[in-house]
Amino acid sequence: MAPGSKKKKKGVKGSPVDKLTDDILTDIISRVPYKSSRCCKCVSTRWRDLFSHPDHRKKMPQSIAGFFYEDYNEDRFPKTARYFINVPEKGYHLIDPSLSFLPKCESLDIMDCCNGLLLCRCWKETDPKTVDYVVCNPATKKWVVVPATEWSSKVNVTRLGFDSAVSAHFHVFEFIHQEVWGLDESELSYYGGRIEAVATYSSKAGVWTHKMVKKYNDFAIPAHSKGVFFNGIMHLAAYDDMVVTFDVKGKVLRIIETPSPPYCYEFPINDVFLSQGQLHFTCSTDSESSDIISQESSESDSSNLLVWFLEDYSSEKWTLKHTISHLQLFRNIHLGYPEYNNSFGISDVDIVGLPPELGDLFLVL
Repeated sequence: MAPGSKKKKKGVKGSPVDKLTDDILTDIISRVPYKSSRCCKCVSTRWRDLFSHPDHRKKMPQSIAGFFYEDYNEDRFPKTARYFINVPEKGYHLIDPSLSFLPKCESLDIMDCCNGLLLCRCWKETDPKTVDYVVCNPATKKWVVVPATEWSSKVNVTRLGFDSAVSAHFHVFEFIHQEVWGLDESELSYYGGRIEAVATYSSKAGVWTHKMVKKYNDFAIPAHSKGVFFNGIMHLAAYDDMVVTFDVKGKVLRIIETPSPPYCYEFPINDVFLSQGQLHFTCSTDSESSDIISQESSESDSSNLLVWFLEDYSSEKWTLKHTISHLQLFRNIHLGYPEYNNSFGISDVDIVGLPPELGDLFLVL
């Protein structure tokens, strides 16, 4: 460099990107997958403000963070109503909990959710006994119909697999137990509710296929079991202390044994979740009272909520991460509402989610 010359300072201002209008920049970012687009908020205050500006927000990749739930009231019409609750500190999205943007149907069941998409089962108005599936994004109100199989109106467990960081396509899994499959009574396994076959739908191929479950793989999946789609594999907690994994074609890949502490309740707590890139397993126990609990309560309620994580996937090693006393967790409920002391129990608690990136735990009573 010649003496006396001045070195140009590097910076964002004056760069080609800085000269783009907000509309053009919004159009570019809108084509980026949601997970990658979150990094764009950290570039500058201008880029961050684009995501919150009302004129551009709807065009940006969006993902909701919250929970749908239904409430029943005999004195109201309709008696059942659906609501949506945003997760605190995760932004506020105007979500229509009735999903009125979907095709009209007699009734609608939310079967599963995965990375911002919902899987719904729609009972047709023209024939209430027939159904279609609909996969939708409540944030963008975009949806697509997935044709039903001959078992869709009878299955209890249907799950959705989607990962926008890997592919724009999704997968639907139907878990068909032996009674629905149509086996003769003499052919039924002693294992009640045994999954006989797994039907899968790929949005890329646009067709259903199915795989029979081999006879030596006996397992049943509870209707409440939450699917975890991780690394292209569907994970589901099954009865008898196991997690069953499936590929996108419905083939059983492996059965992972889960921890089985003494006095472990099977319903409704036992389930698997994905958090911080690791598979987690939750269960509740009713063990002997600890000294602290005995001193603080005349009741001998010492049930605990246990959270494990799969430390080593290959060796199937689970490590205990949290032990939480239900009495300490819900002490305010017992103290503030004495009438719950005799009626409130472990069967009234359910875990609804572990955030993918945080160590929080969401419970519902």
